[in-house]
Amino acid sequence: MELQVIDAQGKSSATVSASDEVFGREYNEALVHQVVIAYQANGRSADRAQKTRAEVHHSTNKPWKQKGTGNARAGMTSSPIWRGGGRAFPNKPDENFSHKVNRKMYRAGMAAILSQLVRENRLHVVESFAVDAPKTKLVAGALKNMGLNDTLIVTDSVDNNLFLAARNLPHLSVLAAHNVDPVSLLAYNRVLLTKAAIAKIEESYK
Repeated sequence: MELQVIDAQGKSSATVSASDEVFGREYNEALVHQVVIAYQANGRSADRAQKTRAEVHHSTNKPWKQKGTGNARAGMTSSPIWRGGGRAFPNKPDENFSHKVNRKMYRAGMAAILSQLVRENRLHVVESFAVDAPKTKLVAGALKNMGLNDTLIVTDSVDNNLFLAARNLPHLSVLAAHNVDPVSLLAYNRVLLTKAAIAKIEESYK
């Protein structure tokens, strides 16, 4: 299939040939959902912990005698039904949130997302995107001239000047082609690819 290449003013100047397998795949909502959820889950760290009834600070004395008080029977104050007692099923840092997605499914999901971006005219291609100095106004000006906002810029490799110039702008991110993920592709209104990045992406997701 052919993708439109835009110039510095955001006007179509040429076309570039792209793989139908990556940029012309039918949209599979269930697969995309699975890939996105798995990516988010795999990035989650188990950093929460609660105490069991054995770990809370408490006395092992019986709060009151077994019979005759009218109160419910109680053995110790660390019981899960007591305020300040331990949790019956506490969260622990060894929790495993990871989801397994087969490599072929992940590639197909990424291709489905890229194809949908093309269909919705949210994916744009440029010859190259670079700045001469790490100046925020250079990147902001270039995107304004193209008529783009809320944009993910994908290059074949991250140029240090471009990364430094873009990091202080809201609703803008710069990624290398090998670091592209499903959440970033869906999070931004526009995706700007360089020609070299297209080749790298096709190599990864064919």
